[in-house]
Amino acid sequence: MTLRGLFAAVSVSALVAAGCTTAADTEPAAGDTTAAMTDTAPAPQAAANDTSEEMAPEKASGEWDAFMADFLETYFELNPTFAISQGKHEFDGELPDWSEAGLQAQIDMRQDMIDKAEAIDPATLDDADAFERQYFINTMKGELFWLVEADAPHTNPSFYLGPLGPSVYVARPYADAETRMKAFIDYAKNVPEAAEQVKANLEVPMPKTFVKLGTAGFNGLADHYEGGAKDAFAEVDDPDLQAEYDAVVADAAAAMRSVADYIESKPGTDDGYALGAERFSDMIRLTEGVDISLEELEAVGRADLKANQDALADACADFAPGETMSDCMAKMAANKPENGPVQEARDSLPALKQFILDNDLVSIPGTEEAQVEESPPYRRQNSAYISIPGPYEVGLPSVYYISPPDPSWDEATRAAYIPGKLDLLGTTIHEVWPGHFLNFLHANRSDSVFGQMFVGYAFAEGWAHYTEEMMVDAGLHDGDPETKIGQLSNALLRNCRYLSAIGLHTQGWTTDDSYELFRKECHIDRGNALQQAARGTYDPAYLNYTMGKLMIRKLRNDWVEANFPDAEGTEGWKEFHDEFLSYGGPNIPQVRQAMMDEDEAHAVFGE
Repeated sequence: MTLRGLFAAVSVSALVAAGCTTAADTEPAAGDTTAAMTDTAPAPQAAANDTSEEMAPEKASGEWDAFMADFLETYFELNPTFAISQGKHEFDGELPDWSEAGLQAQIDMRQDMIDKAEAIDPATLDDADAFERQYFINTMKGELFWLVEADAPHTNPSFYLGPLGPSVYVARPYADAETRMKAFIDYAKNVPEAAEQVKANLEVPMPKTFVKLGTAGFNGLADHYEGGAKDAFAEVDDPDLQAEYDAVVADAAAAMRSVADYIESKPGTDDGYALGAERFSDMIRLTEGVDISLEELEAVGRADLKANQDALADACADFAPGETMSDCMAKMAANKPENGPVQEARDSLPALKQFILDNDLVSIPGTEEAQVEESPPYRRQNSAYISIPGPYEVGLPSVYYISPPDPSWDEATRAAYIPGKLDLLGTTIHEVWPGHFLNFLHANRSDSVFGQMFVGYAFAEGWAHYTEEMMVDAGLHDGDPETKIGQLSNALLRNCRYLSAIGLHTQGWTTDDSYELFRKECHIDRGNALQQAARGTYDPAYLNYTMGKLMIRKLRNDWVEANFPDAEGTEGWKEFHDEFLSYGGPNIPQVRQAMMDEDEAHAVFGE
């Protein structure tokens, strides 16, 4: 089914009036709901695609349009920081209501909307609306998992750190500096009340890794208010406004530091982070539509780990003959960017984009480009991420952030944390061309307004991770073994995330067990291994990188075989990529069902 054509036929007037959008920061944390898992790209556009083929008979879509308009209005009001990230600046300065009543309202709204959507007979809808209806139901059930079953608001600091981040005011030039400074002041005035709600909600003691995440995050926000954020508004020549900023920020920073103090008011525990087997199974089923046993899930991950280890051995035989795998990886990692990773990433972007164009691998809609900067102090729990403005924003840049090493590490660990050039190239592919940035260029032009806004974790991260391998398979750097080792270093990192998530949350693993897996099986440096072992405790869904990639790769192979039976090389890939990205970002089994015209949605892995 060609959703680009189908969605173009749908009446979208009610949805446009409601103002739907999309946005996200693409290194999600466990507490984030699906919508907030990725910061996004530019303005929604009505598609101009040919709708003459694969069109279902037109059916009345007014009921679904009215439902979606009501949902979006309600969702934005309850989640103002999400609305702001989409470009809905009438909500500037607002924060969510995180009181117990406010949290219950979030739960009730989602359940009510699911009930209303399920009450709409899909047979009365055209194919595009029927698809979007199921997409909506799946997404809301996934969000309810985090709110109710995982109980993220009471257990996980990451639930709050994303929405509390002020980068939209500081770093996104959607208005002049004075306007954004006034919005920041309004935001800062709301921070003390939010801080009291956060302290009332989060239960202590919490796991040591959560304590470190929370103290670094909330203290980092306070430091950012007083440092980087203030510097961003230095050009505002209004002494009264500057004085008001200083006064308000002093209270906001003290409030954030009080949250950090509260989190570490009791010593962190060694355990307490595990979801357990039942909730972990529910997580992958409800958030990603993957309904298989944990034994089968683990077997899939171990098979891919073995395949990548074997591929690494082959590449290392050419690149570092006679050396161990660890020494081979160390040789690749020792080829550091002479001008630092930020400049190296900037310099690599034009060539990556040109390779996509020259090899006709996927369409590039629009002329937007991404910028590269060092990540702010409060967002350094991962090595890299990209912030992409929502579809209500027009003509604004996306920013790919790269984190420096943790200053608390010793000198050798800090040095090892800086990626090698070809390792960094894989990250740049993942974040920009043709990974997250291109994904959201397509999503924000989807004819499904819901698809513009809600791009799921496995879809977004699976696509970005899939593109790392796809670019090398398409001939990037002409089979150079160092490039292949760089790609495999990223694949192995995600393999170990996959297995670490299962181990930490269903098999009684400690963070030391996870650390040893990253070090020994995936040859990850000490700093990254420490970071990734900790992340697995508060982001149990970080297996989605590999899980999503494997489902996408299998779908590509099956779809190309069905539609281009005599294909050689990359023939049919562009058509597959464009079709896949046209869906917005549902769970991948739902996309597979549509693209392969299958009776039911189900997860399929393999080659």
